[in-house]
Amino acid sequence: MDIINRYFPHLTDHQRQLFQQLDTEFRSWNERLNLVARTDVNNLAERHFLHSLGIAKVVEFSAGASVLDVGTGGGLPGLPLAILFPEVKFHLVDSIGKKIHAVQEMARDLGLTNVTAEQIRAEQLRTKYDYIVSRAVARLATFHTWIAFRYKPSGNATNGLYYLKGGDLTEEIEESGLKAKIHDLKDFYEEEFFETKKVVFVPVTQ
Repeated sequence: MDIINRYFPHLTDHQRQLFQQLDTEFRSWNERLNLVARTDVNNLAERHFLHSLGIAKVVEFSAGASVLDVGTGGGLPGLPLAILFPEVKFHLVDSIGKKIHAVQEMARDLGLTNVTAEQIRAEQLRTKYDYIVSRAVARLATFHTWIAFRYKPSGNATNGLYYLKGGDLTEEIEESGLKAKIHDLKDFYEEEFFETKKVVFVPVTQ
């Protein structure tokens, strides 16, 4: 977990312990469910936890806020963010039941009382949220139609979608017709993995 401590030096001892425990739990579940590619497990902290936390490099979720994680899979980016922001409520959703079961078990074992997880498609949700996060579930134009009406009314300029994507996104953003701001993760992390990784921010008000 040294890599997380390096980029997030202000973690409490408890948070460091939780990241270590998440690493152990995630590996255990991955043996059974293949939450991430087996070849990636050796780089779990860098390519999955630190990547998820890239969102925290561009936005500070306000205490008491609600965050929806769409297509969370094995709990990414939701679980790492929930450890980092204990005062924020996270709702993690995915259409695959066995993955959501793993997420529920991990959240319970880590004592993350700020996390709920549900097997449901984003477009079936009725609750509204301050922020939405996701890791490259679909093209932006498609994804945005699923979540466009899931926001609480807000005057906060930071509220909106924080979407982890990679590669050249010019065409994809153009296609979506959305006003999006791109944050390059290479500006925050020096590892080669992050060279082409980005956080795309789409504000609530379009």
